[in-house]
Amino acid sequence: MVRIQPLRAAPRSLYICQTCRHARPQLPSSSRSSPQQTTRSITRVHVEKIKRSQEEWRERSDLISSGQAPSMLSRLEERGYINQIVGPRDDLENLLTMRRIGVYAGIDPTAPSMHLGHLIPFMALAFFYIHGYSVHYLLGGFTASIGDPTGRLTGRAEQSPGLRKTNMASLHNQLKRFMASVEKYAERRGYLREWAWRKALTNNAAWWSKTTARDFLFVLGRHVRLGPMLGRDTVKNRLDGDGMSFSEFSYPLVQAYDWWHLFQQGVQLQIGGADQFGNILTGTELIKSIAKEDHPYQTALRDLAATERKSRIRTTNDPFGFTVPLLTTVSGEKFGKSAGNAVWLDESMTSPFELYQFLLRSADADVEKFLRLLTFVPLEEIKGLMEQHEQDASKRIPHHKLAKEIVELIHGLGAADKAEAEHRGLYGKAVSVNGILQTVDTQKKESSKGNGKAGFINPQVNKHAQPLSRETTGTPHIQLPRSLVIGQPLSRICWSAGLTSSKSEAQRLISAAGLYIGANADAKGGMDDALSFTPAKSASWDLLERYIIDEKLLILRVGKWKMKIINIVSDTEFAQSGQTCPGWDQKVEDAPKSS
Repeated sequence: MVRIQPLRAAPRSLYICQTCRHARPQLPSSSRSSPQQTTRSITRVHVEKIKRSQEEWRERSDLISSGQAPSMLSRLEERGYINQIVGPRDDLENLLTMRRIGVYAGIDPTAPSMHLGHLIPFMALAFFYIHGYSVHYLLGGFTASIGDPTGRLTGRAEQSPGLRKTNMASLHNQLKRFMASVEKYAERRGYLREWAWRKALTNNAAWWSKTTARDFLFVLGRHVRLGPMLGRDTVKNRLDGDGMSFSEFSYPLVQAYDWWHLFQQGVQLQIGGADQFGNILTGTELIKSIAKEDHPYQTALRDLAATERKSRIRTTNDPFGFTVPLLTTVSGEKFGKSAGNAVWLDESMTSPFELYQFLLRSADADVEKFLRLLTFVPLEEIKGLMEQHEQDASKRIPHHKLAKEIVELIHGLGAADKAEAEHRGLYGKAVSVNGILQTVDTQKKESSKGNGKAGFINPQVNKHAQPLSRETTGTPHIQLPRSLVIGQPLSRICWSAGLTSSKSEAQRLISAAGLYIGANADAKGGMDDALSFTPAKSASWDLLERYIIDEKLLILRVGKWKMKIINIVSDTEFAQSGQTCPGWDQKVEDAPKSS
């Protein structure tokens, strides 16, 4: 086992060398030094935690190597996550056993929500997380503007900048909630969070906004050979059809550059859908070529190799990938936005009850597979559920289990219980008036919790308010009439959007620096393709006006979870939609009546 030695003394911390630093668990890029930096000051307690986590990993590796515990790859195969592996299987199995590598999966925000089909690669990523690996969720703020041509016979319709920003903000919020939900869900299944678990959410626009054409061509472009690129089925099919743009042709290269950026943080494995095999293969080949060149990351690789040699560890520094099976119907049809049969994970697009009902209708032939892929239910328990189903198929026991597990994972335990109760109420044999009244009374009590003396609903200005969480914030999407936004003070907009219980609470939030506006990183205007926020320093419309995106979009956030993506529509459109919001009814009453 590696002994960590300080290089020089410090009154409150130790300095460790690169060898020791790169032997420790990977941290999110936002909170750890890059490989190019030579030292990092850390506390003695932190060093002890690193040492303990290394010892635990070594013990686990020994158990796997001796056949006393299943390998990570065999666990994934047993649950059905492995469709195709990019790279030698045995080398990947050895790598996952010997090294706590980084793993990533990504999504382009081409829609305002993920759908059920997106869940499988992210559940595989979550499975890595609860088994101690460093995981990275990559949001393609930059690549969404290009569009992945894989599997498409025609080009994607170009989205407006405002729509791209709306989708990007929505997906960012949804992924944050999913990451938090995984921990809660896993904890209830016996996976208690350990110190070494690491997760990160990254937008690739963060580095593409700083990457020049020269950087891209010098680092990656000179390693690309056109022959293999032109030989890909996706390219051939498009060239035989209506053609392919250069940006679409370059998409696999852009994705490979993303991976190279993460690879330098120890991310050696990419997960993708079954249709992503070609893109992942291109990425592995290009990274291998780039890694042979002289670059700063080679120092980190040499240090890591030296550390592992001392511990008699033999593994590889090559990149790997695997694809997961696509979620399909019984007839083999793919679920998704393009197929027109997407089941959305945003509650405003597919309610928890609708999601519950959809999963309950899963075919008998699919329910076991879905339980393995989309939940953390132990395999032995799944086997027992299927045996019960064979004894009495009418009860649909595994189907109910599947529906409740996934609704709990996506929307929280409260939403899962409610969806189950609604189903029992609609289809159960015994529904009483008393039961309905009790449900209404319970909902009233829950809605009145945390109001506090002042009635303010945000903990920043009311200590009695209910704490904000992913389960209490609801959907971020909202429409507001133009007259309640344009020219109005920010405090009134927050009230109309439901972020605060009153205009005075909004003003207090602004004064306490608790309200944030979606903005560029330099806080000089509306957002670009990288989601960032700036504190609202004034309620004045003159200052707020520059943050309106495309004259119809405003993004506000309170705390960590409460975000509103405000789509500004005309008063006529808002009235015709039948919606209402704080301040709207008064405006309608005050409007001049036609004679």
